[in-house]
Amino acid sequence: MSDLKILPVHGEGDRRPQAGGGGGADAAPGSASPLHQAAARLGPPPRAGEDLGARHRADFPGLPEGWHYLDSAATAQKPQAVIDAIARAYGPDYATVHRGVYQRSADMTLAFEAARARVARFIGAASADEIVFVRGATEGINLVAYSWAATQLKPGDRILLSTLEHHSNIVPWQLVAERVGAAIDVVPLTADHRIDLDAMAAMITPQHKLVALAHVSNVLGSVLDGARAAQIAHSVGAKLLLDGCQAVPRLPVDVAALGCDFYVFSGHKLYGPTGIGVLWARGDILAQMPPWQGGGAMIDKVSFAGTTYAPPPARFEAGTPHIAGAAGLAAAIDYVETAGVAAIHAHEAALVRAARAALGAINSVRLFGPEDSAGIVSFAIEGVHPHDIGTILDEGGVAIRAGHHCAQPLMAALGVEATARASFGVYSTPADVAALVAGIERVTRIFG
Repeated sequence: MSDLKILPVHGEGDRRPQAGGGGGADAAPGSASPLHQAAARLGPPPRAGEDLGARHRADFPGLPEGWHYLDSAATAQKPQAVIDAIARAYGPDYATVHRGVYQRSADMTLAFEAARARVARFIGAASADEIVFVRGATEGINLVAYSWAATQLKPGDRILLSTLEHHSNIVPWQLVAERVGAAIDVVPLTADHRIDLDAMAAMITPQHKLVALAHVSNVLGSVLDGARAAQIAHSVGAKLLLDGCQAVPRLPVDVAALGCDFYVFSGHKLYGPTGIGVLWARGDILAQMPPWQGGGAMIDKVSFAGTTYAPPPARFEAGTPHIAGAAGLAAAIDYVETAGVAAIHAHEAALVRAARAALGAINSVRLFGPEDSAGIVSFAIEGVHPHDIGTILDEGGVAIRAGHHCAQPLMAALGVEATARASFGVYSTPADVAALVAGIERVTRIFG
């Protein structure tokens, strides 16, 4: 049998540049720049009283005049700065990374690793080496499931989830539980549709080895007290994974302050490209996790007698990475931070309040989620299927999501098969809310 070991890297797996920039999370922005680095294309700061959405809408070429895009929780539109960064990465800057000895490849490698450091700073990671690039949050969760949970859990161990989780934060744990003989428990919701942390504290036991929760619900917009969830999980020695897909576009995120052990998010909900996402994990945990995919770039040395592997993050990034995706993700983070994450959150909160107040005044509308939901409003209309709501709204130039939102257990708990969902972004405006409400009033007249 081959002797498979994980050793410090000295060969192909050494994906760090040999000279120049790169470095850890505290590296200065731009310390390892691509050939044609450009700042996010933003105009002057907003004037007093100016709507944030109106200020930023012109930066998004996918938002024509008269179209009201209210599906940002599914995927966010892209600012021109991100589109430009991707075009440069595929055009004048393009080359492979971590392999070439020619100058452009070296420059692109520096830019790729600078993007990793950019992500680390954005979420408060201790080191860029704690950032693993994946295809999206789904792949990040599966990586933890198969590399950490499948090797750490044993028969009789338990996994704790919540009622409101996305399928991507349910199914991988079911597969692992079936494989190792573990069991899954589910934390209920409070009356206002938050994860009930009091119930979690009462039901968690030393048999629970992993807790996996949404930082912000993709259906309800409810925000988890992540620091308290971490304290509860750690009180019995369990690890905490947070699904941050809906959090990073609209809330300041600091993984150190949260105290979690794993954090995942997707680039495309953060105004970046599809096909790239992030798994953050504490360095000591990553160092103990075995590879989950084999191939080039994740190895130290390969022979038929045995293979040794690179240290994290290279160990988990087999094959040629999404080079242009990393460039686009870094540009998206630049854009969001220039706009101000706190300002985006306040802007979306104001739109949520306006939408909930107007929709709540319509007798046949049922609202879900807490009053202070983060950027998301889910609702149903008595006697009208959400797909019909979405179709009629689309006729008026309003785009929403209608369905179970990859959260069928939550739909069952809410007593519905599906909901309609309006979700906001940095480019959303009060005019979008007005168009939504006018469309819903038209729906009620049609089905009245």
